[in-house]
This record gives sequence, structure tokens and C-alpha cells, in this order.
Amino acid sequence: MHMKVIQWSVWALLLWPQHLTASTPLDCRDDQGSLSRCTSISQEKLLDRVIHHAELIYRVSEELCSLFEELFIPFPFRLQSNQAAYACITKALPIPSSKSEIQQLSDKWLLHSVLMLVQSWIEPLVHLQMTMKRYDHTPDMLLNKTKWVSEKLISLEQGLVVLIKKMLDESTLATVYSDQSVLQNDVQPEVLESVMRDYTLLSCFKKDAHKMETFLKLLKCRQTDKYNCA
Repeated sequence: MHMKVIQWSVWALLLWPQHLTASTPLDCRDDQGSLSRCTSISQEKLLDRVIHHAELIYRVSEELCSLFEELFIPFPFRLQSNQAAYACITKALPIPSSKSEIQQLSDKWLLHSVLMLVQSWIEPLVHLQMTMKRYDHTPDMLLNKTKWVSEKLISLEQGLVVLIKKMLDESTLATVYSDQSVLQNDVQPEVLESVMRDYTLLSCFKKDAHKMETFLKLLKCRQTDKYNCA
């Protein structure tokens, strides 16, 4: 276990700065807490920044899953994450998953679907940071990546709010969703149970992060080549 932590830490340290330097800032809030910083950006550039943020979030979510799996999940249990899709906290959201259904979504629902997914994951990822701190020998890189994704989700939410106002000329829908069973733990679970729950959470987040990226890229395609977006 210690050797794996060292190997992953060295590998991650080599790759991690790429995410920081490649990231385009998307902090829309000013000192007063309003979203004025992004309102002066053109709709096209704001959409590009939002897409870039979604791409980075998905890429780091893949790294998080792989790192968590290598460090904490015994091989016989790794396939269970694929069988636990029913446990995903966003399953109840009215968001289609098939390609044909996604293609039929309006621009409005593409944007609001991404916003729903983003808002649904902000609290669970904060909670995940707290639970992982209780594990033995959790590398700082794993905690830092989780914190980074959590912060980027908040920035992505801010950018989406401004983008929705620009593209749809409307305020955002009340789409905040959370599953209290994920956020509250009255009884301390067994270690393996806790680890598997967090592993499922990360696997679900990776899946939803990919949806966010896919929906936004479809929206971008419609802006440039409406009839040839697959």
C-alpha cells in the first residue's frame, strides 16, 4: 500500500501542474458576491470557457477514480462499481441518458441539465473530502484533487448561471438537488463499506462529469453547425 502511494504521488505530481496552468479562470463573482465578472465576456467566449472547465473536471474525475481504485479497492471489488449505478445520487434527475433522447433536448434543457448535475455534486464532493481524511495513509494528492474539482464545480456553476442569462434571457431554474442519505452519516460505517460507498460516488461523478462535457459540446456544435451535430 505504501509503495502504491509513493508511485501515485510521483506520477500525479508530474501531471498535476498541467491542469492548473491549462485552466482558464471562470470566477464570475466579484468582491460583493455578484456575478458581474463574467457578464462582460461575450457569449461565445463564455461558452468556450465553460466547456474548458467541464473538460478539465471530467479529466480529473477519471484520475480521481483510478487513483482511489489503486489505493483502496481490492481487485475483486472493482467490478462492483459498474453494478452500482442504481446508487448514483443523480439517478432521480429528469435527464435522459440515451443518445437519441439527448439529441432531442432543447438548448434550454441542455443548459439546465448541466446546471442540475453541477449543483447536485457540490455538497457530496465536499462531504467526500471529509470522509477521505479519515482513511489511513490518504495521500495529499488525492485530497487536493478532490478539493480542486469541488472548487471548479462552483466556478462552473457561476459560469453556467451567467451563460443561461445570456443565451436564454432568463434567470436560473430552482434545480438544486441533493440526497441527504449521502450527506448525513449518523452511524459510522465499517471501513470497507465506507470505501466502497465513496468509490461508487466517484464512479457516478465521473459518469456525470462526462455528461456535462457532452451536453455542453453538443450545445456548442449547435451554435456553429446546427444540422451536423452527432
